[in-house]
Amino acid sequence: MYETLLSHVRAAARELGLGAEEEARITVAPPPPTVAGDAATNAALLLARTLKTEPRNAAAQLADRLGSLPQVARIAVAGAGFVNFFFTREFFTARLRAALAQPEAWGAGKRYAGQKILVEHTQPNPFKPFHIGHLMSSTIGECVARLIENEGATLKRANYQGDIGLHVAKALWGLQKLGLAPESVEVLGEAYAFGHERYENDPAAQKEIIALNQMGYEKLARLPHYRQGKKVSLEHFEEIYAALGTRFDFYFFESECEPVGKALVREGLAKGVFEESDGAVVYRGEKAGLHTRVFITRHGTTTYETRELGLAVLKYDAFPFDLNLTTVAVEQDTYFQVVRAALGELRPALAARYRHLPHGMLQLTSGKMSSRKGNVITGESLLASLQEAVREKMRGREFASEEARARTVQAVAVAAVKYQVLRQSIGKNIIFDPERALSFEGDSGPYLQYAHTRACALLRRGEEEGVAPSLSGALPQEAPPLERLVARFPDIVARAAAEWEPHHLTTYLTEVASAFHRWYAEEKIVDAAAAESPYRLALTAAVAHTLRRGLSLLGIEAPERM
Repeated sequence: MYETLLSHVRAAARELGLGAEEEARITVAPPPPTVAGDAATNAALLLARTLKTEPRNAAAQLADRLGSLPQVARIAVAGAGFVNFFFTREFFTARLRAALAQPEAWGAGKRYAGQKILVEHTQPNPFKPFHIGHLMSSTIGECVARLIENEGATLKRANYQGDIGLHVAKALWGLQKLGLAPESVEVLGEAYAFGHERYENDPAAQKEIIALNQMGYEKLARLPHYRQGKKVSLEHFEEIYAALGTRFDFYFFESECEPVGKALVREGLAKGVFEESDGAVVYRGEKAGLHTRVFITRHGTTTYETRELGLAVLKYDAFPFDLNLTTVAVEQDTYFQVVRAALGELRPALAARYRHLPHGMLQLTSGKMSSRKGNVITGESLLASLQEAVREKMRGREFASEEARARTVQAVAVAAVKYQVLRQSIGKNIIFDPERALSFEGDSGPYLQYAHTRACALLRRGEEEGVAPSLSGALPQEAPPLERLVARFPDIVARAAAEWEPHHLTTYLTEVASAFHRWYAEEKIVDAAAAESPYRLALTAAVAHTLRRGLSLLGIEAPERM
């Protein structure tokens, strides 16, 4: 609905003389909670300068030019010059019926219909811990993938993992020196931390680790510790993916990307895209307003940059995408800009389809954590500590089985993490507060889950009392605030997918949960003798469907009981 209104508003503003640059800045969105109306536009504020008049006068002219619009009951000028739209009762009834008729398709759109899109995320490296930064990449990447998929795209998920490189050499060296076998991720983490510390502080150890790194994949892959360590790491990662509700269609490894990338660099060197410098091969990013980076070291080994070039080619060969989206930490953004610039000179058509989603860092109260140090906070250790806290909160509550209890505990712990990651713009850093994240009082994943379980409980009570959700009887003449809020769901989802910004959906679902709790406190929802009960249960069902669908798009489970 907002997209339709936007086209009408832009056309009317254009007719009144607004230029193309200002027209592109017009927005149509839900107004703040304190402002009346179902949608509002800033067009008059932009139009006022063109018309050389006050914004309210420009708003009045714009409203007059818009005239009568489909599904809009009236248009009003508000505030300093906003134009607000009030939708018809029929519009809200139709949205409510859609939510009830096809709950699993509620909010689905067609923005990306016909497009092939690849989303790459998570990217943990074998031989290193799955740290909390991977939780952030996984949470954002999976949510963006679900949002895009919900808008009709043919979508595939990819995971890229570093099975060669200095980190592998550090871990293998550590295993050798400590006399350990790679039997678990804990052992691998210990060996890596030891190897890294020696690499930084012991020149002799550094020389040995560099020699290991120069062995090449074919020789490396023949080492028993390498094969077992990689297997242990990958199996462990799969357990974490299952807990997070993440799956992948493609797995790419640096070992297979390296030869492809190296061939590209050699090609680029012959064409003048790259140049030699002190025995290394570099890309002069300054010509693209960036900085110089090494692609092949003076030792002849490839860098991440070279392997990233190979990855781009291999991903497209596996799935000829119209668009590739890759989640990266914001501190690596300039690195990826250089890689994309180099790719643009080598394969311009492919580079044009390549996009990166830089995200902030996840921090705990003790600050940023690094897997280069022994005090790394792993992703699973964070989830485990949250699950223990959830068990304490739920102690004494009845569940159908211990399996159901365990599943719910895990779902709530995962929701606590994912909500905090997705509640703000993806480029911002996050200070993770476990107590706030696990709160059932508001502004948290468990709060949304609890609202869903309350709605489900009301629906079960209605069934017990013989009252079914229905819109066949008398409806309120004016849609109440909760119904108006529920009706926004498809538009909010569409905006989140269009902008690749999940926080729009997270904020909206929190508003729905809060509004539902207020409505629940003010109204008696289930009353077999009340004529309003079928409608109220229908609205309750729409709330439940909206919360369940919205949480699913965020990658969060919606338990029916908690």
